[in-house]
Amino acid sequence: MQETVLERLIKTLAKLPGLGPRSARRAALHLVKNKETQLKQLSDLLLRCHAEMQVCAVCGNIDTVSPCYICQDERRSDSSICIVEEVADLWALERGGVFKGKYHVLGGTLSAIEARGPEELGLGKLLMRIKTDNVEEIILATNVTVEGQTTAHYITEQARPLGVKISRLAQGIPIGGELDYMDEGTLSAAMKARLVVG
Repeated sequence: MQETVLERLIKTLAKLPGLGPRSARRAALHLVKNKETQLKQLSDLLLRCHAEMQVCAVCGNIDTVSPCYICQDERRSDSSICIVEEVADLWALERGGVFKGKYHVLGGTLSAIEARGPEELGLGKLLMRIKTDNVEEIILATNVTVEGQTTAHYITEQARPLGVKISRLAQGIPIGGELDYMDEGTLSAAMKARLVVG
């Protein structure tokens, strides 16, 4: 029996992060029930995103222009680059409004299993940016996973001869966190990154 359009929509939605088959079914039914308003609007936006969105040739962000709005912003400092794994990480830092420099999106981490090496992550391009853009500091903001730590270590080894300051985001106990609820890895990182207060 041939698959219906609605079944294909549900299967496609279920492939999105955070949506399983049930959530995809609810979303699809909601869209179909509201096809003249929400489904049409979503359809138009998806077509527009497909046509207009592009990867920034400088940093790897996603925008409608390349270089992206962050790379073009003259108010941002060229002296520091924050290195993140994915565009979602860049967006998270931007939401916090805590960084006023430029970014470099790796698009993943080093992974022998997934055949993702330095070339696939554009690390040569990153090192060239550090050399030619008078970068004074790189901030490693990779995730605290084995792959993220391995990638950060590799970048550190490659960037160290360039004489640039290399820093890493602090790790440990979040604000409002209680020690009793922290895992051993978080407590260990917090103990190693402790600060002198007097």
